[in-house]
Amino acid sequence: MSLLQTPNIPQSSIPYSRPTTPGVSPPQIGFVGIGNMGYIMASKLATSLATHPAGYPPLLVWNRTLSKAEQLIRDIGPDKARVANDLAQVSQQCDIIFTSLANDAVVKSVYEQLAKSLSDHQPNRNKIFVETSTVYPTLAGELDNLLSSYPYCHLITCPVFGSPAVAIKSQLLIVMSGDYRSKKEVAYLLVPAVGKKVIDLGGDLEKAPTFKLIALSMLLGNLEILAEAFTMAKKSGIASENITELVKDSFQAPSLINYASKMEKGHFDGSIGFAIEGGIKDASHIQHLAAQHDSPMPITDIAHQHLLTARALHKSDKQKGKAKFETLDWSGLLAGTRVAAGLNGFDSTKDMTVELED
Repeated sequence: MSLLQTPNIPQSSIPYSRPTTPGVSPPQIGFVGIGNMGYIMASKLATSLATHPAGYPPLLVWNRTLSKAEQLIRDIGPDKARVANDLAQVSQQCDIIFTSLANDAVVKSVYEQLAKSLSDHQPNRNKIFVETSTVYPTLAGELDNLLSSYPYCHLITCPVFGSPAVAIKSQLLIVMSGDYRSKKEVAYLLVPAVGKKVIDLGGDLEKAPTFKLIALSMLLGNLEILAEAFTMAKKSGIASENITELVKDSFQAPSLINYASKMEKGHFDGSIGFAIEGGIKDASHIQHLAAQHDSPMPITDIAHQHLLTARALHKSDKQKGKAKFETLDWSGLLAGTRVAAGLNGFDSTKDMTVELED
């Protein structure tokens, strides 16, 4: 069996033949960035590696906030993962390095540090960098320029699509662009440990992050539609739980059901979901992409406005000591539609009750 082979994977889920055995020893895998999504992906990957017949060494993890990496080790066990001292250790010791980071600036900073370490200790065997963050497509070219001057180094863009709840079930959709051999090796690490399927978009590194933004525009548009529906229901005297039931019965996408439930109950905790800062960043990237290609996306523009309104309201509540959540989930954009309709942003108990005559 190949060292990178994972048994019992439906071939339709991975668009590549099985990778060849890379050498005598299984590769050391590293993971940089233990945020909401990175934490789940790293734990799933580490657990899969620990039970793989090839006998992988524990996952080497690094996070800017050390306590998060240490918490991961406590949760899954030191036999599955260990904490790196710094990024240089990850760069020098790992053969495959995953990165899952908050925004473009952080991604660029981390890769500059990884590249500096490569300059000090140039690799003598294949090294694959797997960028899973949501970034603007042109950043992929900048990262490739940083790494391509060093021997044996390959970058693939590999954004994932799905909420943390989906990630917990190992059902993420994985999109890849870049070097074919590298994609093949990484795909068999990620499916089924982290995701359910890989979509290959070819060798152009910008294609996968572009696809991710298109996919996010669809989800963001649905969030905006849900928010408008809940707001209209409130204004017209229809109970919000009826909207959630409609979504469950007629629009049976797990992500829509999840966000409908959050909007109905006002559960906008961004610490366990997708923080609104990330939503605003992604909406801005989508708008930039739309302008670059002269392809208007008006619902994204509206959703972006409501995200900004919701963030402003949340900041005001925090300053007054009235915020229910420390971090706001991006489904909190509902507050933007509610305020536009003359309702209280987050507290539905302060809305006037609407009673319609028979």
